[in-house]
Amino acid sequence: MKIGVIIPAAGAATRYLEGGHAARHKLDEDLGGRPLLQRTVELFNTHPLVSAVVVAGPYEPEAFDAFRLKHADRLSMLGARLCRGGQTHRWETVRAALAEVPAEATHIAVHDAARPCASAGLIERVFDAALTHDAVVPCLDVSDTIKRVGETRETAPEIDPIAEVLGVTQAPRRVRLVEQTLARAGLVAAQTPQVFRAEVLRRAYAQADLSSTDDAGLVERLGVQVVVVEGEARNIKVTRPDDLTIARAILGFRPPSEREVHKRF
Repeated sequence: MKIGVIIPAAGAATRYLEGGHAARHKLDEDLGGRPLLQRTVELFNTHPLVSAVVVAGPYEPEAFDAFRLKHADRLSMLGARLCRGGQTHRWETVRAALAEVPAEATHIAVHDAARPCASAGLIERVFDAALTHDAVVPCLDVSDTIKRVGETRETAPEIDPIAEVLGVTQAPRRVRLVEQTLARAGLVAAQTPQVFRAEVLRRAYAQADLSSTDDAGLVERLGVQVVVVEGEARNIKVTRPDDLTIARAILGFRPPSEREVHKRF
């Protein structure tokens, strides 16, 4: 068994940067003196079953050049190769990386670049299941109530007499409307790494319609049975600035300002 690992890293991190609470892309953030992206690559690069790691960066030439300048040296030392990702969608990025996975790989794993906290135990659990199954996904049972929401509407703001006197215009409030509350039984939240027999994933990406929120969704369209193994709560995806604080706590890292100067990134 030889596993090629794809790490899609082409996203703009819009949700992470919105509101001005973060100064840099989430993959550049410091985790124990190393960029978050490097910590993610380190989950796989020394694993005995991993034969290649492909990191797919931004599509636009200028953005990719900047990405390569920041990360290429460190990632090459870890044995990872870089390629340009997709212009708009995640599937474009994975498809571009697929072309860089060596033909000798019998299996291909896809792991979110912003999930640096996956444990060795989780990775072993997924890899072990992939020995006997064509498609394996780690998942967690959903514990929260899940609601489907629809359009966003604007509602009139509460009248503020002082604002009216001062002539201050009050912005309307934006709310989303609940359309349905879903039954929680049988629902799980999918995580990564998702691992597939190489031939299966390549066939999935040869389909005409590649719209999907994850790779397993494309494989399901082939009629291939996807097997679920137990995920873990610590395997968070850094999406917003608060998630970085949680990731540091999980991994036992302090923020840069709390470390000695010579150890800061």
